[in-house]
Amino acid sequence: GYVRAEACGSATMGVSELAVHVLGSAVRQDGRSTSLTAPNGQAQVGLLRASYADACVAAEAVASVEAHGTGTALGDPIETGSLAQAVLCSGEGSAQALGSVKANAGHSEPAAGIMGLSTLALRLARGSVSPNAQLRVANAHVNDALRGVQCCLPVQLGPGALGAEHAVAGVSSFGYSGTIAHAVLRRVDGDAAACAGALSLAYRRHAFAWLKSQHPFSQQCLPSSDGATIFRSPAAGALCAIVTEHVVQGRIIF
Repeated sequence: GYVRAEACGSATMGVSELAVHVLGSAVRQDGRSTSLTAPNGQAQVGLLRASYADACVAAEAVASVEAHGTGTALGDPIETGSLAQAVLCSGEGSAQALGSVKANAGHSEPAAGIMGLSTLALRLARGSVSPNAQLRVANAHVNDALRGVQCCLPVQLGPGALGAEHAVAGVSSFGYSGTIAHAVLRRVDGDAAACAGALSLAYRRHAFAWLKSQHPFSQQCLPSSDGATIFRSPAAGALCAIVTEHVVQGRIIF
């Protein structure tokens, strides 16, 4: 589901401390769509093909894609279907990793594009695949869209094809107004040893019990035939201080 978040980010072009280069990109319009949550899949296919043509990169060379991944039940299958058609490979070979930072931190809206770009740049620089932290049961329509292609949805941090020298990956960001963009990045060295320690991290899911706040005046909850919550409390303490001026002929009117 769609989860809102806040973020800020920046990128300095032309500085290569992360040993990551932008090979190519494309920006287009989503075009005619059924609704905001049902984007135009063919427009996304055109965008992806234009991006990799601009980068002079074949789909088989792509090790990973940082998806837009809003989390909507219809938008995600459309995006994965477009990726399967334009980027993801079928047949034998190493599986391409598909992820989205929104699964970990939520949708940061205006900053979502730079968050995806920063996440992918770090993944390339570290030579690791980052997890879809909240993924437990995949959308059945996403599974259908990915059928027949070599793709994985990682749920743990770990090494992957991103550690290879000159590894290539792409990042998508789709705007609320219909502007869609994709950029192609490449790792320019093969040394991921500096961040190898990070690969020992393991993510575990923790459950936190939901505690319903007790109403300060509530002493006894009573059932109601219409589903409402009724409570009974003696006129004492904090309640007495509030209703002291609401006594009519010995009865509290509250």
